[in-house]
Amino acid sequence: MSGTYYDGELAELGNTFFAAMSANIEPLKLAIASAAESSIIGVGSGGSFTVASLLCNLHELYTGRVSRPSTPLEIICNPTLAASSPVFMISAEGKNPDIIEVLERARRHSSRTVHVVTNRGSSPLMEHVRELPEVTPHVFELAKKDGYLATNSLLLDAVLIARAYGALHSEAVQFPESLDGLRIGSHSVQEWLTGAQDFVRQAVPRKGLIIVFSPLLRPVAADLESKLSESALLYTQLADIRSFAHGRHLWLAERAQDCAILALVEPGVERLWARMQELLPSGVPVCTMPLGGGRPQDLLAGLVAQMRLVSLIAAEMGKDPAKPHVPSFGRELYYVDLPSFIPGPEDAGRRGEQSKFEVLGARWPSIGANGAMSRALASFESALALQPFRAIVFDYDGTLCSSQRKDSPPSGPIVERLMRLLDAGIVVGVASGRGDSIQGHLRDVLPREAWSKVHLGLYNGGWIGLLDGEIDKGVVTNEFLSHVRRILGRLESLGVPIERVRETYPHQISVRFKEGANAENMWFVIADSLRQAGLDPSTVVRSKHSVDVLAANVNKSHLVANMIQARGIDPYEIVTMGDQGAWPGNDASLLEHRFSLSVDQPSRRLDRGWKLAPHHKRDVDATLWYLDHAEIDPLAGSFRFELGT
Repeated sequence: MSGTYYDGELAELGNTFFAAMSANIEPLKLAIASAAESSIIGVGSGGSFTVASLLCNLHELYTGRVSRPSTPLEIICNPTLAASSPVFMISAEGKNPDIIEVLERARRHSSRTVHVVTNRGSSPLMEHVRELPEVTPHVFELAKKDGYLATNSLLLDAVLIARAYGALHSEAVQFPESLDGLRIGSHSVQEWLTGAQDFVRQAVPRKGLIIVFSPLLRPVAADLESKLSESALLYTQLADIRSFAHGRHLWLAERAQDCAILALVEPGVERLWARMQELLPSGVPVCTMPLGGGRPQDLLAGLVAQMRLVSLIAAEMGKDPAKPHVPSFGRELYYVDLPSFIPGPEDAGRRGEQSKFEVLGARWPSIGANGAMSRALASFESALALQPFRAIVFDYDGTLCSSQRKDSPPSGPIVERLMRLLDAGIVVGVASGRGDSIQGHLRDVLPREAWSKVHLGLYNGGWIGLLDGEIDKGVVTNEFLSHVRRILGRLESLGVPIERVRETYPHQISVRFKEGANAENMWFVIADSLRQAGLDPSTVVRSKHSVDVLAANVNKSHLVANMIQARGIDPYEIVTMGDQGAWPGNDASLLEHRFSLSVDQPSRRLDRGWKLAPHHKRDVDATLWYLDHAEIDPLAGSFRFELGT
C-alpha cells in the first residue's frame, strides 16, 4: 500500500529535521543544564514517552545520574517519584488528560521544578502551565498535526533534546545537515530499509515480533514497540539482549512459527549478539539494526529508521497506521476522568515531623517513632494555637512569590490574602535579599493607602523602612565587602559559574549563578574562599538560586525588631514565615523568632521554625494554606492560626 497518510507524514520528516536544527534551543539547553547534578524524571505517553526515554537516556549517558522515563499513571499513582528530581513533561498537542493531571499532581503534591516541552502554545495543558508556579514551558510550534502515530512531533522534540545535549557536550558539529546523513552502520537509512524488506515479508505472516536491544538504544526499541502495538500491526515483545536469554527464548522453541526477531545493537554488544544469533533456531527470521552507539545522532538514526520500518510493515499488511479506525470505546478509554478514580495523595505521618527529620538528616528507616520530636511538635502547635498575632513578617522569594529565577510580583491569591490582613489592621512586614524591585512590585499590586502599613526589610534587613518610603541608594564603602568582591573576581577568572555579582554597599553582595549550578554547592565554594582569605564565612547565606554575603550585623531579624519598636507590638505577637529556615538558608535568622513557620525547609530547632503545612505543599502553596487557616478578628486587629489536625 503506497501513498498513505503515514507515508505523507514520513515525507515531511526532512522539513521537520531542518526546522528542529534551526530552532532556538537556548532555554531548553539551560533547563537541561540546571538539572546536570540531579536525576530527572521524563513523563510522556505514546510518542511522547519515546522523547521522555530519549531525554533520560542522554541524561544518564552524559551526567551519570540515573534517570527515569515514566508514564503519566506512574506519577499520578505515586507523585513522590518526582519529589526531589526535576520533571520534564512531554506532550505534543497538550490535550492528553493524563499529562494534565500529572502536571497538577506533580507541582501541587511533590515536585519543585517542572519543565513542559510541547508543540502547541495554546492548549489545555498550557492553560494549566500558566496557573502554576515554577513550571517552565518550552514551546516549539509544529504547523502540521500528526496522524494517529507520533511522527513529526516526535522527531522535532527528539532532535531539539538531542541538540541540547550535544551542544552542552560540544558535539553539535556531529549532527548531519539532513536526514540523509543519518547512518545505520555503514549504510544510509534507505539502504538499510532496502535490505530489511525480505525480513518484513517473512515477519508479517508470523504476526509477532520480538525486539531485543542494547540498553543504550532503549528509546528506539520503545518507540517501535509503541507504533506497532498502537496501530495493531504486530504483537511485540521488548527485552534487552540479555533479558531475552533469561527465558524469553522459549518462544522460539514452543512458537517459532509465530516469531521474528529484530535486534537493535551498537558496538558494545555487537560481538555478544553475533554469538547469541548463532545459537538461535535457523527457521526464525532475524534482522539487525546496527547503530553507532548511544549518542544523540545514533538515537535519531534509529528513530527515523524504525519509523520507516513501520511503513514497510504496514504496506505489507495493506494498512495505513496513521488513519486506523478508532472505536468509540477507545475514545472513552482515552478520556476517562482520572481524578474521579484515583484520588490525590494524603500526608503520611504527623504533619511537620517529616520535614523536620529531613532537615536534621534523620531519614527512613531511622526516624520511626520519636517521642522527643512528637513532644516538641505538640508543644509548638499548642502554643501557636493559643497565641493571637498582631503582625506577620514574610520572606519574599519562595514565600510570597514562587522561588524561580524570573522577577515577578505576588500572585492575585497572595495579594487578596495580604489585603485581608491589612484591612483588619494587622501589620505586615516583608523581608528580602533583594532591593527596590520588591518595593516596585508591591506598589504595583497593593493600593496606595496600604503602603504605609507595610514594613520592608530589604537587602536581607540592611535597609528597613515602609513601602511608601524612599530607599537610600547612596554607596558607602565597606572594607569587608570590598575584599569579598575581589575574591569573587578571582573565582570568576577560575571558571566558577557566576552569572552576575550585584554589589549593594554597605549591606551585601549578591551572587547569582549560571543555570545548572547548584546554589548549595556554590555556597561551600564561596564560604571556603572567604575562610581561606581569613574572613568570617558565617555571614554567607543562600537561597535556591543565589548566595548573599552580608555585612556585619545585617540579617532579616532586624525587621522584626524594628516593627516591635515602631508599632509597640509584643515580640510574641509577631509570627514570621520563610522558605529557607535552616542555616545557611537566608531565612534562618527570620525563623529564629519564637513563633515562626516554614513553607519549605524548616529550622533545625525543635521549638520553632516548623513546617506545619501539608508536606506536599511548598513555597507559595504553603503560604496560601497558612493564610487560609488564619482566623482574623478585625475588632482586635489580630488573628490566630486554626491549623486543625
